[in-house]
Amino acid sequence: MTGRIVLLGATGYTGGRTAEAMVARGLRPVVAGRDPDRIGALSARLGDLPTAVADVTDAASIRALLQPGDVLVTTVGPFLRLGAAAVAAAVDAGAVYLDSTGEPPFIREVHEVHGPRAATSGAALLTAFGNDYVPGVLAGALALRDAGPGARRVDVGYFLTGAGRGRAFSRGTVDSVVGIMNRPTYAFRDGGLREEAGASRMRTFLVDGRPRPGVTIGASEQFALPRLAPALRTVDVYLGWFGAASPALHASRRITPLLGRVPVVPGMTTALLQKAVARMPAAPDAATLERTTSHFVAEVFDHTGTLLARTHLTSPDGYAITAGLLAWGAGRAAERGVAGTGALDAVTAFGLDDLAAGAAEVGIVPVQPRE
Repeated sequence: MTGRIVLLGATGYTGGRTAEAMVARGLRPVVAGRDPDRIGALSARLGDLPTAVADVTDAASIRALLQPGDVLVTTVGPFLRLGAAAVAAAVDAGAVYLDSTGEPPFIREVHEVHGPRAATSGAALLTAFGNDYVPGVLAGALALRDAGPGARRVDVGYFLTGAGRGRAFSRGTVDSVVGIMNRPTYAFRDGGLREEAGASRMRTFLVDGRPRPGVTIGASEQFALPRLAPALRTVDVYLGWFGAASPALHASRRITPLLGRVPVVPGMTTALLQKAVARMPAAPDAATLERTTSHFVAEVFDHTGTLLARTHLTSPDGYAITAGLLAWGAGRAAERGVAGTGALDAVTAFGLDDLAAGAAEVGIVPVQPRE
């Protein structure tokens, strides 16, 4: 290997699964955190991994761990509240950076604020390198390759099946969602990034034999796919986790901006939700995750709205995918580096065929058409 791997957040739920996935791949990351006792216990459980003390909110303490060519992986969220120091440290060190965020405002901040500085320092930033949103970027890139030069619009959908009424999300995931509820997000329309409220549009995708609704969100695809296909005019990403509640969520976007003009309302809502989140168990329900399947669908259209290509990928539970992708990406980057500097997407950094092979290793595989 040419660089070390440093993992922040390994004592949390997603971080712990990521550390286990790294060790399963034969990697020996430096596990770093504020609490030496917790880090030490984790290290002992995983085979006496090297450890370091660092504060995720203190860029200097993280920077002290890094050298050029090292790989910094962080799973510490909510990233809007806790993520900036790690990105700054990676940029200053000229390191490769990967994180597990799914928060659209943070993704945009990495691309638009930190990305230009990283290009100057030689750092490579791969934000949202997990279930959010590598599978959708991969599905979109594969569909674009099949579609050819006539592609003008890509729709990507994320769906879950099999969860039922079980608890499929960790406390950290829900905390991140609460943190972005009152924040503006974005869309890629008319050939450029535009500010737009989440859930502004809704459509259905045929998934697992049924039409399933999704509402629009900001994601990585709005940055990645136009880079891969500059002729694209529209990139929409739809989240289908809400099922039958999607129409109500879509309709609520007409009310939310009005409520947001009353200063006390967003703050009160967020505070109440954060109190509820604090009472949640840290980990999702294991039995629910066992029966959950993730689906990632990308559809490419020409300028007339004619469907040119469709890719449908599927995988087991999202936390396994996030851990597996971070472990694969970190190992690959430490051994071979990545292509480019600045804020990158997974396809640009690793190449489409290699990314597809790596995704298959962790369980993200194509579904044969039957719909």
